[in-house]
Amino acid sequence: MPFVVVVEFHLKEGARPQFRRLIDANADASVRSEPGCVQFDVLEPEDDGDRVLLYEIYSDEAAFDAHRQTEHFRTFASQSEALCLKKSVTRCRLAFSGADVVSQRL
Repeated sequence: MPFVVVVEFHLKEGARPQFRRLIDANADASVRSEPGCVQFDVLEPEDDGDRVLLYEIYSDEAAFDAHRQTEHFRTFASQSEALCLKKSVTRCRLAFSGADVVSQRL
């Protein structure tokens, strides 16, 4: 069953450019090199320049656990910590995927 993680970061003022370089590199490496990483989106809320959200889908919880052991994740985690005021992680079960509907339509 697909496993989803939604992460919300509240950044220190002015930290977004440096944070984005780090998270973009982590997201890119995750989808390129981790077979269990199905999707990794980086979102910027329109109304808050100091917040970044992540929407990550993994094939299962074990794939997410493997993600957390990768060098690119560890680099991101250690280098981004000083840029953040607050971080929250919500672990989810994927109950419905609109992408499945779209793929059937194509």
